[in-house]
Amino acid sequence: MTTPSIWRAPQLSMRWWPVFLRNLLVWRKLAIPSLVGNIAEPLMWLVAFGYGMGALVGQVRLEGQQVPYILFLASGSICMSAMNAASFEALYSAFSRMHVQKTWEGIMNAPVSLDNLVLAELLWAAFKSIFTVAAILCVMLGLGISHSWKLLVALPALLAAGVMFSAIALIFNALAKGYDFFTYYFTLVLTPMMFLSGVFFPREQLPGAVRIVSDWLPLTNAVELVRPLFLDRWPEHALRHGLVVTAYAVAAFWVALALTRRRFRA
Repeated sequence: MTTPSIWRAPQLSMRWWPVFLRNLLVWRKLAIPSLVGNIAEPLMWLVAFGYGMGALVGQVRLEGQQVPYILFLASGSICMSAMNAASFEALYSAFSRMHVQKTWEGIMNAPVSLDNLVLAELLWAAFKSIFTVAAILCVMLGLGISHSWKLLVALPALLAAGVMFSAIALIFNALAKGYDFFTYYFTLVLTPMMFLSGVFFPREQLPGAVRIVSDWLPLTNAVELVRPLFLDRWPEHALRHGLVVTAYAVAAFWVALALTRRRFRA
């Protein structure tokens, strides 16, 4: 009998929902400490750099417009927060459920396929990321950083970013042999992306060749979708950036699913 290819199309149904609900019920017991932990670091970045460095920098030039540095930083750091929250959940927590606690094996004894299980983990990590950024956004609104009604559109964009980074993180989750492996992902992938995607300074200051690479980074396209909304403007190339985010999400999910199938087959 021929073994099915690990690259076959995903076989999905609504059976991912009970897995998602199970994660929600477990997390609900620790929701408040989890939320505080997730929003504390980005808010410290915002206060330290936004008000501290912002007092030195004053304003930055963005697409021919002078904007306060704290507004520039806030619109980029909220995308960074979505990236970090989704990545942490899809790496450390998902790995614990898959490898350490053997939760995945127990779930698959029920009529839940591996494909639906991986999808549930992806959507759960994305949900946690949007929950985090929504709380951060409320704090930013309270600080008066922006009052644009267009920020309502930022939530779907940030949810799409959460899905994308969850899918990418699940690739490394499938490859990991232990928690130490995730250090390479944060150090060699996420940290450089934070500095090349226009979170802390305008990308116009980058060298030409680096700027070309930066144009296609996942975080860059998320920032380009969200930042104009903080400035009460619509993104100029929303379709292009949206398609890039979607392409990353779909491709990463397919690769993550294939690598997870290989891991469980072995």
